[in-house]
Amino acid sequence: MSQRLQAVRGMNDVLPQQTLRWQRLLSAARAALQAYGFREILLPVVERTELFRRAVGETTDVVEKEMYTFQDRSGDWLSLRPEGTAGCVRAGVEHGLLHNQQQRLWYAGPMFRHERPQAGRYRQFYQIGVEAYGIPGPQIDVEVIAASARLWRMLGLRDLRLEINTLGGEARVRYREKLLAYLERFAADLDGDSQRRLHSNPLRILDSKIARTQTILAGAPSILDFLDAPARTYFDALQQGLTDLGIEYTVNPRLVRGLDYYTDGVFEWITEALGAQGTVCAGGRYDRLVEQLGGGAVPAVGWASGVERLVLLLEQAERAAGIAIDDGAPHAYFCWLDQDSRRQATQQGERLRDQLPWLRLVVHAGAGMLKAQLKRADGCGARLALILGGREAAQGTVQVKSLCDGQIAEVAMSRLGAELARRLAPGGPAENSS
Repeated sequence: MSQRLQAVRGMNDVLPQQTLRWQRLLSAARAALQAYGFREILLPVVERTELFRRAVGETTDVVEKEMYTFQDRSGDWLSLRPEGTAGCVRAGVEHGLLHNQQQRLWYAGPMFRHERPQAGRYRQFYQIGVEAYGIPGPQIDVEVIAASARLWRMLGLRDLRLEINTLGGEARVRYREKLLAYLERFAADLDGDSQRRLHSNPLRILDSKIARTQTILAGAPSILDFLDAPARTYFDALQQGLTDLGIEYTVNPRLVRGLDYYTDGVFEWITEALGAQGTVCAGGRYDRLVEQLGGGAVPAVGWASGVERLVLLLEQAERAAGIAIDDGAPHAYFCWLDQDSRRQATQQGERLRDQLPWLRLVVHAGAGMLKAQLKRADGCGARLALILGGREAAQGTVQVKSLCDGQIAEVAMSRLGAELARRLAPGGPAENSS
């Protein structure tokens, strides 16, 4: 007996009862980002492996351990994208979008990393990404953070807190030397990953979640003590900009990002509602990345947010607020009793869809007596059953049966659209009683 086929581990199905919440999230993201002048870009899922090695960094966990990489039939090494920024920069350079121009771009789609699957974290996961190019100074940093804060408000997500830090710009080199000298004194006591990163990427050790390493880091020097005048001016202006907009934040001098291209300000939106994996959105400035990938010296800043984690938070927020969750079930189910009424029901169904574009209507297909059709209507979650037989067809009427209380009304065919709108339109009687 053949083995039952199942999804690949970490590749998660999003079922129909869940997709409406995803659609709500992506619709809100589109509205929030368009309010700041961001335009959508669609990017390939597969890129040349070299792109990520050059952009993300040879010594990052993403490149060393997590990328899905393969050789195609032409002998080229390709990878499923583990993040969106590198591909966005590649597209901007390739199509001439970044030369002496300002661009505000956003994208959404699947990314791939071979990690241990967790709640809201899969090997195929979805991200919303925001990228702003060609704009120097902290004002645009504040704006991209403000766009994320607006999205949280639109979704009703309140249990998120913002942490910020700076990687110091040019001061990063001096800080790296001091941090390395400090950590070398405790090299034998660091966890394995931190020992591996000690000389290749010591700043990443600041992000370690291992208890004994965190204890060592408690005495480590802070990057804030090494900022030169330009870096201090930039970071002060970033904080002032957030304060001016009423966006609360905490400075976390241990905050670093896991990708090598970040240069100055970095930030994360964090929640305790999802357990240990609490980062929902993260980003920062990466002014050298465009030049690193073959373009000019173009300042850049952006963020990415995991859709699955946002969906989990959105579900919690809806439950806490007592919001009825729309599962996408049909509003109405059209039953018919003979072949003539089937043809009329099909025609009337098309007219109703034209008249009420928001209406979710199923016209019964296949065989079945009225009792079986009503059972199917109830089973699919419809609120109303529309019943059309020979008598109703002759009279130009349709029976409208509530599947909640069983009440039946006979409605003229010409008035059916208005009756459905009265009962089913957003804010109407049927919705308010559900």
